[in-house]
Amino acid sequence: MEEIWKEMYAAAKSVRKERKISDYVDAGGVAAAVLSLSGKIYTGVCIDTCSTLGICAERNALFNMITNGEDKISKVLCIMPNGKTGTPCGACRELMVQLMPGDYKNIEIMLDYEKDERVTLGELTPKWWIK
Repeated sequence: MEEIWKEMYAAAKSVRKERKISDYVDAGGVAAAVLSLSGKIYTGVCIDTCSTLGICAERNALFNMITNGEDKISKVLCIMPNGKTGTPCGACRELMVQLMPGDYKNIEIMLDYEKDERVTLGELTPKWWIK
């Protein structure tokens, strides 16, 4: 396994702290790390609300990346509530496609950290509406 995946996993794990913010908001059940093309790792956690105003960990990490002046993604890793890694949801995939419409198919996503199994966003979204 490439060292960068270990760094991304550690970064996501360090922010994944499930907590109750209020009677209406929970956070940290899912954590994500995004590697920008510049090589910087950005993290985010999911924020769940009772009125669907929350955000996925992956989009939170992507918005952190954008806030810091970057907009190109190389790799994505997310840790689910069960501690395993998994793929981004459709909304997160859609954002990545729209951020990089000409090159989204090359974004690497860690499918199973324990098995070092990866897929590309192109494999997950082979016939997306953006060509």
